[in-house]
Amino acid sequence: MFIKSFYRFFGVLLFLLMPSIALAQNHPLNQANTAWMLISTALVLSMTPVGLGLFYGGMVRSKNILNTIGMSFVSLAIVSLLWIIIGYSLAFGPDIDGLIGSLKYIFLNNITINSVTQTIPTYLYCTFELSFAAVTLALISGSVIERIKFSSWIVFGSLWVLLVYAPIAHWVWGGGFLQKMGVLDFAGGLVVEANSGISALVLALIVGKRRDFKKTIMPPSSIALSIIGAGLLWIGWFGFNAGSAIASNNLASYVFLTTNIAASAGALSWMFAEWMSHKHPTMLGAASGAVAGLVGITPACGYVSVVSSLLIGIIAGIISWIGVSYVKYKFSYDDSLDVFGVHGLNGIFGILAVGLLATKSVSPKNGLLLGNFHTFFIEFLAIIIIIAYSALGTFLLAKLTSILTHGLRVSEEDEQKGLDIATHTEQGFDI
Repeated sequence: MFIKSFYRFFGVLLFLLMPSIALAQNHPLNQANTAWMLISTALVLSMTPVGLGLFYGGMVRSKNILNTIGMSFVSLAIVSLLWIIIGYSLAFGPDIDGLIGSLKYIFLNNITINSVTQTIPTYLYCTFELSFAAVTLALISGSVIERIKFSSWIVFGSLWVLLVYAPIAHWVWGGGFLQKMGVLDFAGGLVVEANSGISALVLALIVGKRRDFKKTIMPPSSIALSIIGAGLLWIGWFGFNAGSAIASNNLASYVFLTTNIAASAGALSWMFAEWMSHKHPTMLGAASGAVAGLVGITPACGYVSVVSSLLIGIIAGIISWIGVSYVKYKFSYDDSLDVFGVHGLNGIFGILAVGLLATKSVSPKNGLLLGNFHTFFIEFLAIIIIIAYSALGTFLLAKLTSILTHGLRVSEEDEQKGLDIATHTEQGFDI
């Protein structure tokens, strides 16, 4: 009797709820776009602990490989929590005077399972943007590996993603003043690449050089791992760039192509430049060149022609080769894994390339070479603003972190021993 009554009650309740359920599903969500963005988000999320972790880990000495991979791994964990607590709201909440988002979405408040942003679930859009913040923070770690305290990295990273990354993301993508001015940054030349590259350089200068920098040979633990990591980054970058169309459409397909062209051109231009200069092509150079090409095309991939994407990739590979092989040693700064040389220089170049090469065949407006000086001026102004804010913000946060953690660097003994054992009591390789 009880069971029959329960089923009768449940049936009546379901009947009464059916109109509201149908109404709840009557929203502009696009299932094809949602499917593509789920894939894109997974690709970008994989870039941090896997692609970047292996790419960076293979380039450091064996005694520091776990610590290096761990900094990328933990970056994703840190950002994942901070993003839902307050980061997403600061970056993409309702605009306050063009400078920052409001706290409307703190702890993802005022967002429901049926909320939609640009035809995809808002929860998915939030996660997609989270993946960008995570990889941006992890990129910076490459400039200070083998000498920064793990505790200092956690404190600095937590502060940086909220006080440097989130405001810049809001300015460019979240309705802030740069977006209102008309800046073009398709997938992160300002927000990700230039931002991380400049921050990495400043942090490396503050932390100081490794004690044996330019004194002894520092062989990489596994170039094979680095090449695998670069290959995974290359694949993940399709989610990074093509996913930034926020739709499964013609533009996403076009960006997929321009991204691959630039990566291929960058790999070959670095390799051939190295071959002509040093009489041998290295596979680490080719892998790094592919990453350089990907960085250069990131802000421009949805705004320039196919031929321009080829040109951007070629130039990006050469820029980074010069930055890594000559500029770093000329000015004697220890950017361990060349974050500034690859991401900083090419983030700046990519943004300027948008201002020069944008074409209305795919872009909202033409660039300088097609007669529109205003486009170039806005891109140039934006990069100056980002450089200044990233540098100042990183400097202040590094100094604050140093106070909170009683210094940024590990001891000389721990640096000599290796951070895998000294910090984690683990070994990546049996050495």
